[in-house]
Amino acid sequence: MTEPTGRRERKKAQTRQSLANAALRLFLERGYDQVGVKDVADAADVSVTTLFKHFPSKEALVFDQDDDLETALVAAVHNRARGQSIPHALREHILLTQTQLAVNAADPRFTVFARMVQDTPALRDYAHHMWTRHETALARAIANAVGAPDDDTTCAALARFALEARILIQRHADPRRAAEDAFALLEHGWATLHPSH
Repeated sequence: MTEPTGRRERKKAQTRQSLANAALRLFLERGYDQVGVKDVADAADVSVTTLFKHFPSKEALVFDQDDDLETALVAAVHNRARGQSIPHALREHILLTQTQLAVNAADPRFTVFARMVQDTPALRDYAHHMWTRHETALARAIANAVGAPDDDTTCAALARFALEARILIQRHADPRRAAEDAFALLEHGWATLHPSH
């Protein structure tokens, strides 16, 4: 008898979460470079093969919410309020993620986590590429919203600039002002090409 899809999906999600939790605990306790994927698999009581079915690399274990980030970015475009421009929706989404980061920063483990990412070149690079990897999906969502072809350059440019603006916003002493300035620039250029979106 086949296991119901819902149950199978729940079990996969539990295994994935178990791996992510074990990885985070070990990385924070011992340091990222001192922990191997076998250590994580053993701590989660699964095989290394199972680990790689859920996470394509050791770095991916640190950023287990990668898919959720992409889904949220696409949803910011598709689920924006009627009459709200795409740049405005993206600005608000990025500010919301900044607010969530600020809340997480109150947790001492988050500070250790952030330091680990910042101090580990492989993780720092992965974090940057993780965010910009979502560019294609975001560009496609924008193109879909305005009725443009998937390979539309203006949609790809807006996606790229919006994702890169996040870095400027994150580093600024006043994130809201930085977001308003950066997205005002994007908004004016976008409105010229797509006035109703």
